[in-house]
Amino acid sequence: MGSAAGSWRGATLAWALALLAWDGRAGALENGLARTPTMGWLHWERFQCSTDCAREPLSCIMYRAGAPGPGGATAPCERCWGWIRSRGTLQREQLFMQMADLMVSDGWKDVGYEYVCIDDCWMSLTRDDQDRLQPDPERFPSGIHKLADYVHSKGLKLGIYGDVGNKTCAGFPGSYGYYDLDAQTFADWGVDLLKFDGCNYGTLDQLVEGYRNMSLALNKTGRSIVYSCEWPLYMRPMQKPNYTEIKHYCNHWRNFADIYDAWNSVKNTLEWTVLHQDSIVDVAGPGGWNDPDMLVIGNFGLSWDQQLTQMALWAVMAAPLLMSNDLRHISPQAKWLLQNKHVIAINQDPLGKQGYRITKDNNFELWERPLSGGAYAVAVLNRQEIGGPQIFRFSTSFLGNGLACNPACSIQQILPTSEDWGLHNWVSFLNVEVNPTGTVLLKVVVIGDSPDQKPVMNINKKPSPDIL
Repeated sequence: MGSAAGSWRGATLAWALALLAWDGRAGALENGLARTPTMGWLHWERFQCSTDCAREPLSCIMYRAGAPGPGGATAPCERCWGWIRSRGTLQREQLFMQMADLMVSDGWKDVGYEYVCIDDCWMSLTRDDQDRLQPDPERFPSGIHKLADYVHSKGLKLGIYGDVGNKTCAGFPGSYGYYDLDAQTFADWGVDLLKFDGCNYGTLDQLVEGYRNMSLALNKTGRSIVYSCEWPLYMRPMQKPNYTEIKHYCNHWRNFADIYDAWNSVKNTLEWTVLHQDSIVDVAGPGGWNDPDMLVIGNFGLSWDQQLTQMALWAVMAAPLLMSNDLRHISPQAKWLLQNKHVIAINQDPLGKQGYRITKDNNFELWERPLSGGAYAVAVLNRQEIGGPQIFRFSTSFLGNGLACNPACSIQQILPTSEDWGLHNWVSFLNVEVNPTGTVLLKVVVIGDSPDQKPVMNINKKPSPDIL
């Protein structure tokens, strides 16, 4: 990183430009975006860099014009080719268009999932004759602008991928030396989110300046573009990130390695977050969020309890909810979890405070997140990986520094099922049964002394845990 004076000058310039471009709206990057964590769909974990559209027509990150159809290669299912035929031409049957269609028809948009995001491997291997990035002409025959128009016609937004260095992680052209041009290109295409990776960046100073410069360049376009950075992920091995500075430039930022569809990956992400929570939790808030990476729910590597854990803890961590799965073939159970309005409400809570782990007791972890109205989200995670369900017993006085249930509170279980746990007080003890690698998610609402804060009791509620 540059000198302290240089950092101050860069942050000041970002602030001034943001004020001019966005009428002084408050928060983080000052572009008025990501006031709650971003929600959407991202292709990377599920589809990766699948560009062989002839062999894998329905997994390719964009369907290639002229790829084998019903008269050539056999499709995975006749229903899929029927879907293609119903749209007219094969080149229009594109993965991202399908996801946009499904996000509307299957209720994803209605619960808040908004962005359809392209990751690496979308580009041609060279820039055009005016040095602009260009999409692969076979896999994106109509261009990004037309894809953006299609996504926008569904009431959704389009995300795209770039890299701060000379090349992307997959070897396609990076933005080093072209930050202003690439930002304007994205704006001209109608892009709404930029995921900006950090491969092949050169020196540490070039990494830092690159992330700053792209932020300023995006703001100068005048278009509202969410800026997703990987700045601290690439900086941390050499230097401790300055999260206050990062939040001045980015709407959310990756801290840890790419997630993949396995419990060890989710578990390692949680462990890293706990280890560093003292330095990352307080900086998060409206306009700027820590990003633990994609939701892999609905794929192949996680048990049901582990999927519950990822959804619950991503909500508690105020994380962007960017699914990476195949919405064409998602189970009803995974769909129910990802569309659970009560969990999403916790994730999107307008107070905008990130949750944290408050205690660990053997294999159990107790997490909490302050919510608006004095409420708290509480997660009980069982880290045990063998055996059967176990009971974790704790006092409500642990929660909210003793204030979450003082003098009384109502408790609602959100996951794994919805249950009313009734009224409790500040000396209550809760017995929570949790499956191995699973999580129970609760919402605790404090009840004061005024009559309008006393809830009506539900006489049909399920029995609550022990009260002592």
